Amino acid sequence: MNEVKGSAGLPDTLVFRLGTLGAVVGDRFAGRIERLDLKPKHVGLLTALGQGSFASQQDLAGRLGVAPSLVVSLADHLESLGALRRVRDPQDRRRQVLTLTDRGHELLAACTAEATTLDGELTAHLDEPERRALHATLGSLATRAGLSTA
Repeated sequence: MNEVKGSAGLPDTLVFRLGTLGAVVGDRFAGRIERLDLKPKHVGLLTALGQGSFASQQDLAGRLGVAPSLVVSLADHLESLGALRRVRDPQDRRRQVLTLTDRGHELLAACTAEATTLDGELTAHLDEPERRALHATLGSLATRAGLSTA
């Protein structure tokens, strides 16, 4: 395979850098929320539910782009922590609607606090305009990739 002269190769690509940084940051976040008996995928489900709309397990699977069986498994664990409740949809008894409990809101707030602290640690060497630019750029990339940044 021919490598372009003057190029440092894969480590210089944005894809490699974002992927590597994402893995490191993801591991750090996972370590911080482990004490809450949560994993990042649990936090993803809490976040989706915390956005205010009631959703069925099937709807959530579609919104999160995961298999319905994963949502069921994550919801089982969150239910065991008292973080969510399942209620039969009165219009369709086959549907289980998930809602956050007060405990779920507390866990989501704790995860947000951990993420905010980690944000500060990761960007401590940046000045405020650099932090804003990084946040805006990552938001733009996420939006173009079809990810919600809300």
